[in-house]
Amino acid sequence: MNVITIEDYKSTYWPKLDSAIDQLLTQSPGDYIPISYEQIYSCVYKCVCQQHSEQMYSDLIKKITNHLERVSKELQASPPDLYIERFNVALGQYMGALQSIVPLFIYMNKFYIETKLNRDLKDDLIKLFTEHVAEKHIYNLMPLLLEAQSTPFQITPSTMANIVKGLYTLRPEWVQMAPALFSKFIPNILPPAVESELQEYAAQDQKLQRELMQNGFTSSCLPVF
Repeated sequence: MNVITIEDYKSTYWPKLDSAIDQLLTQSPGDYIPISYEQIYSCVYKCVCQQHSEQMYSDLIKKITNHLERVSKELQASPPDLYIERFNVALGQYMGALQSIVPLFIYMNKFYIETKLNRDLKDDLIKLFTEHVAEKHIYNLMPLLLEAQSTPFQITPSTMANIVKGLYTLRPEWVQMAPALFSKFIPNILPPAVESELQEYAAQDQKLQRELMQNGFTSSCLPVF
């Protein structure tokens, strides 16, 4: 294998990786990405073998951090009626990108991040989203989610489920902000109900039925609680 100098890395190898990461971070579900995964995988492998793992890891973290800061600013500019859906798109797009990015950097993960840093690349990249996006928006997002929960059909159930499950993955302790909401999508996070709480749960279910009827559902269409 030819020697790869730091100049070679900066002028030839990292630009290829940089371009591929750009495309993966901004792709939409179902998009065709015109990159050679084999070529990118080979670039990473060669750079690891030539002792450029530390620089490559630093460049990757900086690249994704800059991207997430732009995402966060775009979310901050979103009107309330689009905020939840745009957060859902940002979360889904990023998690989808990680499914490609992490395998492409598997050699760097195995021979640098795991062995020298005692960490895992996927964990590090999820932490970046937590710190640069989710933490900055959680206190705006949660009231909107609670409002949407109490207003039938404001957002789709799948959007609510994706966001709640995603927030739980990012930081499980956020459950404490809205236990009832999280418990609808995450099993076994609340203690078993005691008898004194059953009436309260029944009242909540009856309230949901009334709301459904007010929105045009007939009693024959309603679920039995």
